[in-house]
Amino acid sequence: MTTGTAADTAPGTAGSPDPGTGDSGTELAIGGMTCASCAARVERKLNRVEGVSATVNYATEKARVEHPAGVSVADLIAVVEATGYTAQHLPPPTPASPTPPAAGAPAADPAAPDPGRTGTGPDPLLHRLLVSVALTVPVIVLSMVPAWQFDYWQWLCLTLAAPVVVWGGWQFHRAAWTNARHGAATMDTLISLGTVAALVWSIWALFFGGAGEPGMTHPFEFVVRADHGHAPPGIYLEVAAGVTMFLLAGRWFEARAKRRAGAALRALLELGAREVTVVRDGVERRVPAAELVVGDRFVVRPGEKIATDGRVLEGESAVDASMLTGESVPVDVAPGDTVTGATVNTSGRLLVEATRVGADTQLSRMARLVEEAQNGKAAVQRLADRISAVFVPIVILIALGTLAWWLVDGSGATAAFTAAVAVLIIACPCALGLATPTALLVGTGRGAQLGILIKGPEVLENTRRADTVVLDKTGTVTTGTMTLLAVHPAAGADRAEVLRAAGPAEDASEHPIARAVASAAAGEVGPLAPVTGFRNLPGLGVRAEVEGRAVLVGRPRLLAEHGVDLPDDLARAAADAEAGGRTAIAVARDGAALGVLEIADAIKPTSAEAITRLRELGLRPVLLTGDNRTVAEAVARQVGIDPADGGVIAGVLPEEKVEVIRRLRAEGRTVAMVGDGVNDAAALATADLGLAMGTGTDAAMEAGDITLVRGDLRAAADAVRLSRSTLFTIRTNLFWAFAYNTAAIPLAAAGLLNPMIAGAAMALSSLSVVANSLRLRTFRAAA
Repeated sequence: MTTGTAADTAPGTAGSPDPGTGDSGTELAIGGMTCASCAARVERKLNRVEGVSATVNYATEKARVEHPAGVSVADLIAVVEATGYTAQHLPPPTPASPTPPAAGAPAADPAAPDPGRTGTGPDPLLHRLLVSVALTVPVIVLSMVPAWQFDYWQWLCLTLAAPVVVWGGWQFHRAAWTNARHGAATMDTLISLGTVAALVWSIWALFFGGAGEPGMTHPFEFVVRADHGHAPPGIYLEVAAGVTMFLLAGRWFEARAKRRAGAALRALLELGAREVTVVRDGVERRVPAAELVVGDRFVVRPGEKIATDGRVLEGESAVDASMLTGESVPVDVAPGDTVTGATVNTSGRLLVEATRVGADTQLSRMARLVEEAQNGKAAVQRLADRISAVFVPIVILIALGTLAWWLVDGSGATAAFTAAVAVLIIACPCALGLATPTALLVGTGRGAQLGILIKGPEVLENTRRADTVVLDKTGTVTTGTMTLLAVHPAAGADRAEVLRAAGPAEDASEHPIARAVASAAAGEVGPLAPVTGFRNLPGLGVRAEVEGRAVLVGRPRLLAEHGVDLPDDLARAAADAEAGGRTAIAVARDGAALGVLEIADAIKPTSAEAITRLRELGLRPVLLTGDNRTVAEAVARQVGIDPADGGVIAGVLPEEKVEVIRRLRAEGRTVAMVGDGVNDAAALATADLGLAMGTGTDAAMEAGDITLVRGDLRAAADAVRLSRSTLFTIRTNLFWAFAYNTAAIPLAAAGLLNPMIAGAAMALSSLSVVANSLRLRTFRAAA
């Protein structure tokens, strides 16, 4: 279970500490990383600083660092730079300000590939790739087709291949040299060693080994053949140039794919309005949205985006929130209603008062949740990181062992060299490093587009294991909008008298039932009288003094606990209401029953369909409510839950919800819970998987592992499906990454792979992982 991280914070500070204080998490953009072993090394160095806990994500090129006050951001950047990489402090994401580098953003290293390019200018990596292709293709063709090998063809190949290896592969050599200076080895070390060794060997063979003579032919072999020292040394210019070309192509396609993977988060950050018409001193003026402060009043005309979260003061309209919630039907708003920044005003003119700005808006909080989820690491990824950290040194040892074995076996230096180079080139820790983060990037980004906010990678495993889903009734299965349907006065009293007593007492409470009673009373009897001595009795009702008389309003049990008996006619009215799925509220004044109110909470039209989908996912639904069993069972039957199968837990006080969750877990169940209220927060935190309805309270959304922005219960089923799909993609990626390296390295050591083919295979292994992750972009919500 994970706790929430999107707490309301002051504008401009959310999610990022002051650089000098370090009293919360800091994000750094890391430049110059070229593989997972780079990320592992930066993470290891940062974690060696006392009090620092760091996670470095290769796919997003970011580090998330928790550090004490004594360690500044400048200290952290210095540690990264001392490791041989660059670092830049990232501000929190805010839609109205220039966006910080998001997933797949520029690496901040001029020599590194730039996956975050957004402009249409020249791409240095693409330029190197195109030149390398133009020079390499003739080398490969001449090397593979002996009939085309004219006199001195090998010297032309050297002329073409040398620039490819030296200039085209410069980023590999530069990174390898930087790592060597810091006593480390990464995938760039393997690439640089392999390609430079092939080039140097070829130059030696041409100048000193007889390979430069006119008429020399060079057949292309898919496997390594022993020459037992009798054949003249061969040249491997096609290997040196071909491997460089394939790897440059792999890097370029990988960079593009990583950018596509992070597109959802960037699109989310770009949703906000750039300018707003603010009203100050009675004058309308256009200002940047970033200048808004809480309390500002601004105008939203038809077709414009709402600049920030606020409350409607004047006007009526319909607001399109599909870009945030995935819900295509516009929502009607009127004075007093709240609106969310980045949504679109579709019709009337609105005057709105800003209630949240900057990093506190719902859009910013959504972006922050998505970023934190993408930067996290699943447990299985930490295993892959540990393997990546020792992978390169092990591969170098295997290559040296391969070289020695072939030499001792008498197969000749050429064959030994070829097999060793193939081992160096085919090993690919990158596929391991990309397996989890790319799937998280795409999965959480797609979730954000659908209004499903997944807080972290550890959530995914719990969605797979969950077998029981506990559904809070009010606001989750039902609309949460209570309506007063009937009033049953006691003998000698009338409807207005009951409402004059109950209305003021309930007006001081925030409970949906209380709001319904107070609203109906104010509408019928006029302004409500002031109250004193108000006391909320959780799960039972309220107690207060109205016009000097003691009033109790709540469940019939509340009256019983205070020694007030319900007359038979009121008891029958209460029983009949509850048998019909309505809530009975008893009212007493000065120790005598005054009446019974019938309250109904309409069931959401999509709840029955949602519960059917949850059951299809292997989840057993359980309805949890504070209502009595009769009401709860009536609601359960309407949405397809069988009360006889233990699917209803009724009469539960708010503080007892946690105990219910604990009891279900103690029975061996993995429990998911869906809720929306303040009194659901503790239970959401206790459950193995908490799903908070985005239409509910901030406390519930903070406690949940997944936030359903739309407030539609069908989104809970979509969230489980998306999480399970993301987890399946991660596992598939890791399986193929492990399988590739497990199979490819022995094949190369055995001489069954030409080094050039090994280079192409290595580039394709990373691309296959990224491409598999990108399939999550096609995920469709069933709702």
